Amino acid sequence: MTKPVLWKNMRLSVDGQSSALIESAALLVVDGRIAWLGPGNALPAALVRDVSETHDLQQAIVTPGLIDCHTHLIFGGDRAEEFALRLAGASYEEIARRGGGIVSSVRATRTVSEDELFGSALRRLDAMIAQGVSAVEIKSGYGLDLATERKMLRVARRLGQVRNVTISTTFLGAHAVPLEYAGRADAYIDLVCEQMLPALHDEGLVDAVDVFCESIGFSLAQSERVLQAAQRYGLPVKMHAEQLSLMGGTALAARYHALSADHLEYLDEAGVHAMREAGTVAVLLPGAFYFLRETKTPPIALLREYGVPIAIATDCNPGTSPSTSLLLMLNMACTLFRLTVDEALAGVTRHAAKALGHADVTGRLAVGDYADFAVWEVASVAELAYWTGLPRCRQLVRHGELDLKTRPARAD
Repeated sequence: MTKPVLWKNMRLSVDGQSSALIESAALLVVDGRIAWLGPGNALPAALVRDVSETHDLQQAIVTPGLIDCHTHLIFGGDRAEEFALRLAGASYEEIARRGGGIVSSVRATRTVSEDELFGSALRRLDAMIAQGVSAVEIKSGYGLDLATERKMLRVARRLGQVRNVTISTTFLGAHAVPLEYAGRADAYIDLVCEQMLPALHDEGLVDAVDVFCESIGFSLAQSERVLQAAQRYGLPVKMHAEQLSLMGGTALAARYHALSADHLEYLDEAGVHAMREAGTVAVLLPGAFYFLRETKTPPIALLREYGVPIAIATDCNPGTSPSTSLLLMLNMACTLFRLTVDEALAGVTRHAAKALGHADVTGRLAVGDYADFAVWEVASVAELAYWTGLPRCRQLVRHGELDLKTRPARAD
């Protein structure tokens, strides 16, 4: 066992909420986990004697490290030209049916090397880390063949090896029908379920499985086949659902006890009820809502009424949410979806942790949990959802280790 490290003189929010800060708090870390936390003047003297290192945070605010539970961080190229087309009046569906959208990113991702994908994704990941993000979910889905899906997931694993951040991988082979399977969606689902998923699972590259259940994606029957395949391998599932229309995908996902259903602009009360019964998290993606200039918002009032946990994520991707800023998503969740500050902050901490489904990540600060926390240069927790474009994270600590890309605090 290593000697304890003490972090002191902080204003501590153990669950990322703006109320009930512990003033002049201290936090003791042993072997990457929290051994003690509370008011500094209550810290037992016996615990301090063996401390090997002390960090004085000078009354900075500390929250759990932020969690981005829905990203498509790894991709080749960009889709700036499609952005211009949408500004000229083309819809997302029209662009997709003309060979743009997801399949255009597939073409670009297939042609670049693994090292090139790694380099571009690392820049995006570093931007997230700089904003206090300590855990990130990364989906595949821009390969749509075994070789490229493998390449993407290998890059995701590499990112977790070179940065002090928790990476969770999600296989999204059922993201779109590739051009070589045009008109043969069922045959492509055969490939996803019978060849791609088994191979990638055997290689240890998959933590969860996702599917895009939508009119321009996959039908309910096709989506269910993907969920069943994941179930055979003991993998948790997620679903892109009810983004562009109401298909009942959320209720389907809930029947398979999905970790999350994501987007949800067209979600109805039956779907909300199913989510509550299954314990499925609603992951809202205000960046995509904003970028696509959508007008139908997710049913926030229903989610509140039924007590469904609401998470917030960047949906970082080249086509519909080209953003790495989870702090901006906090602001958008409040301004566009009318979430309260505390609801939004819960959405990037404890509720995002539940949607991530990763055993190492809790989205809270409690004795026995891993010491994953962010140190902020703000006067109140509410400022995290208030500022846009202004760096506020002073330090990021994951599993008790200081991220070297953030500025170190003064050590005594």
